[in-house]
Amino acid sequence: MSNATLAATIRPPITIRPNEAAHFGALAAEWWDPKGSSAMLHRLNPVRLGFIRAAVDAHWQGDKRALQPLAGRRALDVGCGAGLLCEPLTRLGAAVTGVDAAAENIAAAQAHAEGSGFAIDYRCGDVAELGLAGFDLVCALEVIEHVADKAAFVRALAAALAPGGLMILSTPNRTARSRLLLVEGAERLGAIPRGTHHWDDFATPDELGALLADAGLTMSAPQGIAWSPAKGLHLSGDLALNYIVTARR
Repeated sequence: MSNATLAATIRPPITIRPNEAAHFGALAAEWWDPKGSSAMLHRLNPVRLGFIRAAVDAHWQGDKRALQPLAGRRALDVGCGAGLLCEPLTRLGAAVTGVDAAAENIAAAQAHAEGSGFAIDYRCGDVAELGLAGFDLVCALEVIEHVADKAAFVRALAAALAPGGLMILSTPNRTARSRLLLVEGAERLGAIPRGTHHWDDFATPDELGALLADAGLTMSAPQGIAWSPAKGLHLSGDLALNYIVTARR
C-alpha cells in the first residue's frame, strides 16, 4: 500500500459541507451587527450563555457569584462564526480557541477580538482534522445540523474534551413545529437568512443522545429554547423548536 493510499485510509471523515461554509462565510461582515443577518443569534446568545453559566457552576461546583468561573480552564467553540460565543467565554475567564469552516468568519472573528482586546486562538478548518485535545469546555451551538457526518463530528468533539470536562451542544429539533416556524416561517419572513436551515438535517434529542453515547458520552436531559411574544427566546421545558444539552464522560 502506498503512503498516499495509507494516508487516505486513515484520514478522519470530513465533517464540513462546503456549501454550508460558503453560506455562513458570505454573512461574515454582518455577524456582529445585532440588526443584520445574525440578529437571531444575538437574541439567542444571552439565553445560551445563561445555560452555559449554570452548567459550568454545577459541573465544577464553583461560586455562582464569581465573575470568571472559567478562570484557568480551556474552552473550545466549534462552529464559532465570528466569535459571538468566544468573546463571552473569554470574559468568563477561559483561554478560548474558536474553530470555523469559513475563512471569512475567522477573519471577522480575529478582527473583532483584536478590536476588543481579546487574545483568542482562532483556527479555520475541520475539527475532525485539527487534532485538538485537552479542553475543559467544548461547545458546538447550532452547528451539528450543518455538518456532513454527525457521528464523526461528535467523535471529534469528544476527542477534544479533557478528562472531567463538560460539553455543551444546542440544535433545532426535527418536529413539525420547527419546520413551520424555523424553516417555513423565520426564513421566509427574513428573520433568518434563506437557506440557513435544512429540516431533514435536524437531530432529535434521542438521536443526539445516541450519537453522544456512541462517542462515550452521557447526555443530560435536554432543555428547550422556546419563543413567546411575552418572553421572547427563553429556556423552557418545550423542546419543539430548539434544545440545549450537556454531555460528559
